[in-house]
Amino acid sequence: MKRKICIALLGQPNSGKSTLFNALTGLHQHVGNWPGKTVEKKEGSFSYNGRDYELADLPGSYSLSANSDEEVITRDFIASGQADLVCILTDSSQLERSLFMVADYAGITVPCLLLLNMADVSAARGKRIDAARIEKKLGVPTVLFSANDKKAYAPFYKALERAVEEKKVLNASGLAARYAKIEGYTEIQQRMPGDLIPGCSSMWLAAKALENDPVVLAKLRNTMDENEVSRINAFRNGVQGAVETGGAKFAWIDEILSDAVQEKKQNVVLGRLDRIYTHRIWGKPAVILTILSGLILSFIPALPLMGFGWLFSTLKAPVGAALQSVGCPDFIVAIVCTVLIQSLAYIFQMLGFVFGVTLVFGLLEEAGVMARISYVFDNTMGKLGLQGKSVMPFLVSFGCTIGGAAGTRVIDNWGQKVLTIALAWSVPCGAAWAVVPMLSSLFFGSGAVIIIIAILLTMLLHMRITAGIFGRGLVRKQDRCGMIMELPPYHRPKWGALLRYVLGRTKDTFIRVTKVVLLVCAVFWLLSYSFSADSVPLLYRFGAAIEPLTRLFGLNWRLFVAFIASSVGKEGALGVISALFTGGSFSGAFNAAMSGGARASDLNEILLSNISKPEALAFIFAITFNMPCVVALAATYQEIHSVKWTLRIALYYTITALLIAAIAYHIGLLIF
Repeated sequence: MKRKICIALLGQPNSGKSTLFNALTGLHQHVGNWPGKTVEKKEGSFSYNGRDYELADLPGSYSLSANSDEEVITRDFIASGQADLVCILTDSSQLERSLFMVADYAGITVPCLLLLNMADVSAARGKRIDAARIEKKLGVPTVLFSANDKKAYAPFYKALERAVEEKKVLNASGLAARYAKIEGYTEIQQRMPGDLIPGCSSMWLAAKALENDPVVLAKLRNTMDENEVSRINAFRNGVQGAVETGGAKFAWIDEILSDAVQEKKQNVVLGRLDRIYTHRIWGKPAVILTILSGLILSFIPALPLMGFGWLFSTLKAPVGAALQSVGCPDFIVAIVCTVLIQSLAYIFQMLGFVFGVTLVFGLLEEAGVMARISYVFDNTMGKLGLQGKSVMPFLVSFGCTIGGAAGTRVIDNWGQKVLTIALAWSVPCGAAWAVVPMLSSLFFGSGAVIIIIAILLTMLLHMRITAGIFGRGLVRKQDRCGMIMELPPYHRPKWGALLRYVLGRTKDTFIRVTKVVLLVCAVFWLLSYSFSADSVPLLYRFGAAIEPLTRLFGLNWRLFVAFIASSVGKEGALGVISALFTGGSFSGAFNAAMSGGARASDLNEILLSNISKPEALAFIFAITFNMPCVVALAATYQEIHSVKWTLRIALYYTITALLIAAIAYHIGLLIF
């Protein structure tokens, strides 16, 4: 069988790697984690002109220094020899900055192809780029194109075939000459072992040694004589390596672009939208209004899938009747109808919102609006160890935590993505807001306003504490800032590329979410199922056994079971209460949790006669700050690809919700 040609996509964040990857691979892709790491691994395949290609989308990073897991993974993959060709993407509208990755790659002997992406954006900014001149200087195939325009891929395919056949290595002689002027560089280069890192020349290794690269220095200590290492360190001492090599790289970039880029002088004038977004007073309200409007608009494309989920749930009755008519045991009927059909209906309803959010906010990202959002809120989010883009998931989570988790896809740093999701779970979702005001009004009348204010204040405190607990392990100090220095121009999105991206992510979400939801719901149903008329479900036994403990949190065993059910679906918590306080079955309670219905007609009387005000207060806070829902759990795993961190966040919120409930209960005992 003919071996596929392996191509690695390399580039800085927002250089268009994902757009190119999705356009080439379509649905022939899969996402996972790099072995032993929590960094996302995207692989796919495509065929062109009789050749089969394997595509690896390397993690986005600003350089090839070993300062993060993303950068180490990228370097290791290139050095492993798995890639036949490295395809380097740059943003042609900001070449001076974007070519830094090319300068950092110079000295690596793996053949490469240079893509000057976003040609449409650079043209709109008055830039004329001579790709042929750049190719002549760098010695590798170079093409100017736009990854989001699938109809204009012919130059890319032509350059790709040429790069595969010619196997040219980047010409780094000009940069090497500039490195040679740095004090101590030549002496270090002369002492570099040739096989220290496969695919990396002595020129590249010497530059990294000057930059105090921890991986290169560790390999030197492990492979060289101690005296030789001491000599290299002596040449490094007193030299600001990173500053010196950085200056050499930018000078080399200027030389490459000196006669290859012509740019019309333009007076920089803020557009009407930017004057609003960057306004000292109105900027943040405008951004919040933009996000909330996007959240509302997300329901338009979401409705068809959500409606399909509702139609799917109507199959329960006819399928159940059909199975019973052929003599199927009740146990099997319950598994098919209650677990399988009901869970899938629930998934489709939630998936619709994920589709809508991904589409609408993907549109904002493509158009350049997300960069403004990040800019406006960067300082504010920085106080939590995050970047400005994190504000979007927080606000979207007021509607649905699932959409908030999906919104973290625009965050490049994995640690910041996990921390953003962990904090977004503190935000009460739309389902919680459908239950909490009703319960607050029923038990506390006009005092419900005070309860809502207390919940919002608790949310802010919760986020602050959670950021302190998780932040140290997820976000390093050097990653706790990142002001956007240059706002990209607005540009019209390519709908084809956007839809391919949205459909691909929705399909991947569906597969992962279905596995998690079916597993969790099957376990919950099994615990609540009565195998015979006189058998007691395990969930009842468990609830009754630990009731002395749950009383400390202000929850009797029925309220505690409803609290557990709220992690399946917030709306179902009231249905569970209806079933349990009226003597209904546990399986009926599970149905209520999944469907969000099945409330008793006299629910208000049931609640008031069985639950005290302190208990109600504890229950309100418990379900508000409990795990949002099982689909949000699956969506979290979908985004961060870490079972450990997903379970850690879920367990943390279960415990903190009970602690908050205990505080609310004892405050309630003092007041009422």
